[in-house]
Amino acid sequence: MKSLSIEAKVRENKGSKTAAELRRNGEIPCVVYGGTETIHFSAPKKSFKALIYTPEFNTAELDLGGGKKITAVVKDLQFDAITDEVLHIDFLELTPGKKVILDIPVKLVGTPVGIKAGGKLMLKSRKLTVSILPENLLGHIELECSAMELGDTIRVKDMKLNNIEILTAPNIPVAAVLIPRLMKEEVVAAPVAAVAEGAAPAAGAAPGAPAAGAPAAEPAKAAEKGEKKGK
Repeated sequence: MKSLSIEAKVRENKGSKTAAELRRNGEIPCVVYGGTETIHFSAPKKSFKALIYTPEFNTAELDLGGGKKITAVVKDLQFDAITDEVLHIDFLELTPGKKVILDIPVKLVGTPVGIKAGGKLMLKSRKLTVSILPENLLGHIELECSAMELGDTIRVKDMKLNNIEILTAPNIPVAAVLIPRLMKEEVVAAPVAAVAEGAAPAAGAAPGAPAAGAPAAEPAKAAEKGEKKGK
């Protein structure tokens, strides 16, 4: 798990005008809380790129000047609805021995058995909400999928993680080996065709002709009809 260093400047003014000016100058207004004090600061936009735009979960080493450094994680992000630019970042300070609630990304590992049968592995939950100690933090949660067969689904309740409490609802699916559409159609169509086969005579068949698969007339009855005709 990576820890990225960010050089920041503590800011005294917290108004919207000050925040707008910071953004115009290429900086992002931020706040860090969860420790002994709440600190408002700013840092250049480029400083956060590797922290935000990554599939991994990383921590940040905030250098606030004057020898003050804080280890923290991103807790919340605010984006511009039109430009999708980051407007504000909330950080949560990490304290050893104190659990935090975070969203950790999931990474699937291994090739499922069901892939060989034509199935497709699908990640259903990209992140899981967990309660975890700072010393147990990790960049992602690995989910082993090698034993999954066609149609299998792994749910939150099926996962057991050391030193991590998963808070996401137990029945939420995390990974699944999906059955291809063609295979689904064959499974559904097979019994339907079997029922229709003996349901009625084929179009154009004589009214008295037996339906396909129906037993032929019994020999005794056929002979009886012949005798009556002869009389």
